[in-house]
Amino acid sequence: MTAPRISKDGYYLGIAKEVARRSTCFRRSIGAIIVRHDQIISTGYVGAPRKTRDSMEHGFCLRDRLNIPHGQRYELCRSVHAEQNAIINAARAGVSLLGGDMYIFGSSPESGAAISAFPCFICKKMIINAGLNRVICSTADGKHMVFTVEDWAKAWREGDILDDTHQYG
Repeated sequence: MTAPRISKDGYYLGIAKEVARRSTCFRRSIGAIIVRHDQIISTGYVGAPRKTRDSMEHGFCLRDRLNIPHGQRYELCRSVHAEQNAIINAARAGVSLLGGDMYIFGSSPESGAAISAFPCFICKKMIINAGLNRVICSTADGKHMVFTVEDWAKAWREGDILDDTHQYG
């Protein structure tokens, strides 16, 4: 008897989990992959811009040192978010993201426990403008949630960005 075959969403989230292992953030390990036509076209993890020093190399988290709560003052972080890096890496390779799906896995670097890896508002705006179709996020209960990017845009048209119910931080 063989184990049940993993779903496509579970398969791609598992790959995003491995990508997250490259993260250089003390607060969160996040990995993102973008899949289009059932092919991985880009990956990204939380890390400092290329050719700069990350928090691990510095030996401390700047936002922790400044007592900045989660979900605030991202401009003072050394890292680029996993979602942003996945979009940037596709652009560097000249790959279109239109109609693709993004898979995001997140965990706590200290315990390894899964977290609800919902994108921040900056990442959501980038995902909408990149033309992605769906975003599949790991959740703290070890499962995942699937979001349709068009639903985000519709909700923000009808309400406001601050009315968003699934936000990071």
